[in-house]
Amino acid sequence: MAVFKYRGKNVAGNIVTGERVGRTSFEVIAALEKDQIQVLNIERKKTQIPIPFLRKGTMKKKVSLRDLSVFNRQLAVMFNAGLPVTQGLGILATQQKNKYFKEALIEIRKEVEAGSNFSNALKKYPDIFSDLYTSMIQAGEASGNLDTILMRLSEYIENMARLMGKVKSAMAYPVSVLIIAVVITTVLMIKVVPVFENMFAQLGAALPTPTAVLISISRFMQANILYLVAAGVGIFFALRSYNKTFKGRRVFDRLKLRLPVFGGLLLKVAVARVTRTLETLLNSGVEIIEAMTITAKTAGNSIIEDTVLKSRSSVQEGKPLGESWEETKMFPFMVTQMINVGEQTGALSNMLGKVADFYDEEVNQAVDALVSLMEPLLILFLGGIVGSVIIAMYLPMFDIVGKI
Repeated sequence: MAVFKYRGKNVAGNIVTGERVGRTSFEVIAALEKDQIQVLNIERKKTQIPIPFLRKGTMKKKVSLRDLSVFNRQLAVMFNAGLPVTQGLGILATQQKNKYFKEALIEIRKEVEAGSNFSNALKKYPDIFSDLYTSMIQAGEASGNLDTILMRLSEYIENMARLMGKVKSAMAYPVSVLIIAVVITTVLMIKVVPVFENMFAQLGAALPTPTAVLISISRFMQANILYLVAAGVGIFFALRSYNKTFKGRRVFDRLKLRLPVFGGLLLKVAVARVTRTLETLLNSGVEIIEAMTITAKTAGNSIIEDTVLKSRSSVQEGKPLGESWEETKMFPFMVTQMINVGEQTGALSNMLGKVADFYDEEVNQAVDALVSLMEPLLILFLGGIVGSVIIAMYLPMFDIVGKI
């Protein structure tokens, strides 16, 4: 996907400019024409390689889910109280502490004042307002229920933030313990083991096999520490770059779903996100095919994304959603059966909400159980590493004591 800068005319005859994401310029032009914008000029935006060390003083272009949720609720209250969108945007812009978000809101207000639709103005900032967000706003504008849509978006964003927060908390603990284990082991090998090695050499103690192996590892790390650090950093960035490619992302996402314990948790998270997103879009009046296209992008896993897009093709051909999901063999049987019941009773969006609620609770319970299980195991792991080094260092002491 590339970013294209465009200049065009809206239905009011005013000149509008902005940026859109698309595979080709023709795809972007078609999307703009759908939004009733006549394209006068379009060009692909040059990509810049972000180098953090060379970008000092630049504005951090990131808006948290919490900031976006608060913004939604406040704008919904203002809009419901009778304030125009432009006035509400102006008030909220002055209250924003995030400089990037503040400038974005000011520019969006200018776009709306110039005659652009609110949803079209939001599309200029795809890094803040996703396709899901802009599609729901567009549906709210068309139905005249913009305040309701904004509140619904706030609830959706809060649910997603809570869900991802749970997953991050589950992942953060083992990662932090692993980092601590690496740091402690490195310090022991470089600073502590050499002291014992010199002492054993002076005393002429016989070295048992575990001690000899540990000293050999220590010598290797002392001689090659810079190369080891460079190799670790290089591997990290290589894997990170590979993960950003189409093939690499799918390889890693497939591995994630196959991980013991964590794979099941990540699948539950994906099911919760997909069903919650689809429910929110359908309740907002978005047509199911478009809703599935947007939902696929929010799955958080490229394998699930491909599955949703594949099922979308089946729905386009006339198959029920539940049946198309069942054919993919990706979604749990209970999910597909509940979706089938929802379609048969004409309450699909309500059933999707119930599935999302169920899996939200499943994720909460799974994370709590995982954290309580990992805590003693990780402590045992960390203690085992330190204990092994200490035991290996003290084994020659028995030989020394025996000679006294």
